[in-house]
Amino acid sequence: MTDPLTLIDLFSGCGGMTAGFTRQRFKPVFAVEHNLHAAATYAANFGDHMHWGDIADVTDDQIPDADVVIGGPPCQGFSNLGSRDVDDPRNKLWKQYLRFVQVARPQVFVIENVERFRRSSEFQLLLDEADGGMLADYELTHGLLLAADYGVAQRRPRTIVIGSRIGRIALPEPTHSKLPMMERAPWRTVRERIGGLPGKVGTTELPESWTTFKDRRVPGVFKGRDLHFGRNPRELSLQRYDCIPPGGGRFDLPDELLPRCWREKKTGTTDVMGRMRWDHPSLTIRTEFFKPEKGQYLHPQWDAEHPERRVNRVITHLEAALLQDFPETFLWCGSKIEIAKQIGNAVPVGLAEAIAVHLRKHIDRRGTGASDTAA
Repeated sequence: MTDPLTLIDLFSGCGGMTAGFTRQRFKPVFAVEHNLHAAATYAANFGDHMHWGDIADVTDDQIPDADVVIGGPPCQGFSNLGSRDVDDPRNKLWKQYLRFVQVARPQVFVIENVERFRRSSEFQLLLDEADGGMLADYELTHGLLLAADYGVAQRRPRTIVIGSRIGRIALPEPTHSKLPMMERAPWRTVRERIGGLPGKVGTTELPESWTTFKDRRVPGVFKGRDLHFGRNPRELSLQRYDCIPPGGGRFDLPDELLPRCWREKKTGTTDVMGRMRWDHPSLTIRTEFFKPEKGQYLHPQWDAEHPERRVNRVITHLEAALLQDFPETFLWCGSKIEIAKQIGNAVPVGLAEAIAVHLRKHIDRRGTGASDTAA
């Protein structure tokens, strides 16, 4: 099947899911994003069908028909790093997602969220909607997918829900694995994604560039190589970086280089101040990947016998984007911090593409597509 399938992306961010689906000839016809800079990035890459603003402000008559609806309602209340506040109003935004499903009548919809979403009260309410509620015409399948199992050089788990009114659709089978297996390729590695980039960076800033989106002035549009910039760490930070081998972290630091809070706390997260490993996938790329104290974000290049060959810096925005499986040709809008948020919040493009490949095998185009009202 090669005909373009129409697509709506809700809570789209910069467009990680759309990027994966368009690789499989899905045609985006509508998108919604509340953040100005993320919306501008999406529009720079996919067109002017972006609605920037509150999803609740989109009226039913503005919602087009579509074959597929995708999106990830905000998950701060469910995230391990968030407040875990079940009353967080952002957790109710999935109901707006369901409104779009009711109006657009897609054959299939996909919801992605953080790992803990499946253990939340909101998730149970979502399942209840398929039992005589707003999703009564849809069969739901859900589970946890690891991005590395689908060709992404990153160990990032995501909850995926597939809703179908054309028959139950199982989750896609993994295409890659940590250990050699029949019919599965090995996990992709950090080296495969960023090994060709220069270890040294020549700037700490984005170029001076501005664009207009929805009558608002925003920084951009930036190309991939514009994002290959560094930071200016203190000498003490550089000394710390120099002590940490691939796969190591703060527990590799000598006592004299430990801050008091770490010296007094001998247990805790092992990936803090961590260094990536060339021949493994990265750990989850979060929104503050430019801060080594937030995770395993030091560049993987390190030589025990030749200190001069070490690259003692955190990964650049470009490297983080590539580890999220964005192409180097992707365009970006926003400040350094805003772009980092877009990168860290995105669905890895390769994971989205794997889902798109899987859905294309099931969607029946012999009928009238999204306008077909048959369950």
